Amino acid sequence: MAIDLPARHRLTATDYHRMGEVGIFGPSARVELIEGEIIDMAPIGSVHSGVVEQLASLLRAACGNRAMIRTQQPVALDEHSEPQPDIALVQVRADFYRHAHPRPADVLLLVEVADSSLRYDIDVKVPLYARRGVAAVWVVDIEARRLCRYGDLVAGAYRLADTPTFDAPLVAAPGIVVNLAGVLAF
Repeated sequence: MAIDLPARHRLTATDYHRMGEVGIFGPSARVELIEGEIIDMAPIGSVHSGVVEQLASLLRAACGNRAMIRTQQPVALDEHSEPQPDIALVQVRADFYRHAHPRPADVLLLVEVADSSLRYDIDVKVPLYARRGVAAVWVVDIEARRLCRYGDLVAGAYRLADTPTFDAPLVAAPGIVVNLAGVLAF
C-alpha cells in the first residue's frame, strides 16, 4: 500500500532574502539555502578558519587579477539554492558582484573545507554543484588531511573524482596553478 507524503514547501531565494531582511534569522545565524530548505551551518572552529584563510591567500597569490576570491559568500545556483561555500574562485567583474551573487557560469572553482560537514559536503553539496553546472569543486577533509577534487563536468556530473597529494602544484582553474604544500600541516 503506497503512502502519500505531504508535499514540502520549497523556499525560493527571494523568500530566503525576505526572511533575512525582516530579521527572522538572528544576527549570528549561519544558514544557507539548499534545494529550497534552510540549512544550519556548523560553527566555524579555529582550524577550519585557518585553513580557509590560508587557501584563500594562496589562491589570491596564484590568481593575481585573473580571478576573484570570495570567502564564505553566497553563490546563486538557482531559484532554490544559495549556498555559502568556504571559497569561491570566480570570474572578475567590475562591480565585484554588488548587483548579483555569482552564478554557476561565473564560478571557476568552489572549495568546501570540512571538519564536521564532510558527508554533507560530498553527498549533498558536490552533486548539487554538478547538477547546477559548477565547473569544479574541492573538498578539503581536515580530519583525514586530504583533498577530494571533482571536475570534468559532463551532463550534470563530475567525471573526475580523485584525491591528489599536496606534493605538486594543482590546477585550480585554467591558467591558475596553486601550491598547497603545508595547508594541512598542523
